[in-house]
Amino acid sequence: MDHEVKIGYSFWGFLGSGVTDTPDGGRSHRRVLIDGLRSRGHDLLFLQPDRDFIEAGLDLSGTYTWDVGLPEIDILFLEWRWPIPRRNTTWCGAAGHTCDLHRQQELLDHYTYGRGTLTILWDKDRQLPADDPLRTTGNVVVCEAAVHPTPGAVSLLFPIADAALTAADPAALAARQRDLPLAYVGNQYDRDAAFDTFFAPAAASHRHVVAGKWTRTDGWPHVTFTGRVPFAEVAEIYGRALATVLLLPDRYARAGQMTQRLFEAALTGCLPLTPSMIRSADRFTPRWLHVDDSSEVVAKLTHLERIAGTSEHAELISVCLQALDLFRVSRQLDALDKILAGSPGREVAAS
Repeated sequence: MDHEVKIGYSFWGFLGSGVTDTPDGGRSHRRVLIDGLRSRGHDLLFLQPDRDFIEAGLDLSGTYTWDVGLPEIDILFLEWRWPIPRRNTTWCGAAGHTCDLHRQQELLDHYTYGRGTLTILWDKDRQLPADDPLRTTGNVVVCEAAVHPTPGAVSLLFPIADAALTAADPAALAARQRDLPLAYVGNQYDRDAAFDTFFAPAAASHRHVVAGKWTRTDGWPHVTFTGRVPFAEVAEIYGRALATVLLLPDRYARAGQMTQRLFEAALTGCLPLTPSMIRSADRFTPRWLHVDDSSEVVAKLTHLERIAGTSEHAELISVCLQALDLFRVSRQLDALDKILAGSPGREVAAS
């Protein structure tokens, strides 16, 4: 766009590292997108409470602006929230209550329905039902972080800073000393089947670590679970590991929705082994890293241990980094510009 747009941006999470005991995958990419929008001349107001300051003590008010009222805006941008029993569905003031869902409804009622404000609804967790009336509301554009979004929705992938991708050095990453053949950082949510198929059997024969919230682990007594770790430690863990496995819930895999775990790992040189059943897996990683079952995970890990630090290792990292071009923030900003101009695309164009 060639003129400033005032965007009211609603998110329930953090711009900084936040606190350890909370799920917020957006920390890896939210600020990248926000700073990208600002770099294109847009003015942003954050419409949920400032959790960075309230919970983590990080004061970003010199850079960003929060407003929990109903300010004048041109666009409403929602990182979509959904009902979570005993958390945001309880009454305000109840023990453990978070008011993200109530606040989102207030914003919808005032702007989307009351004023007809153009609303960009980013359904990052694929929680908006396919038949939700918002999908056919004229002033609402639904975005999904998928290569193959729900019919009628627009692809808006999790962004990587262009500078971070450009600066990544495959040779230097391959030369790093890595004491873990295998690692995974992320929460359990809907990943049991993928974990059981691809990760757990390989963990029986290779040193590994699993960081994140995993509350049901009795079926894998041989797996080393460390619990949640501070956000800053994510890159440290991947930086120690030769490889990870991209574990996706089925609803993500069917739509070709890759999480931030791909680039969190690849930017540190941790090679992302990719279950081949993920739709459009070829868009995310080179074919050599695709696996059909746990035996292939074991075989790939064994080979990677043999080639660690070699030119072959560096070339694999290089090809992975090249594939991340799909996620560059400049490409995601172009997609948003099309929405603001009234001509959104519907899928990520084939490369």
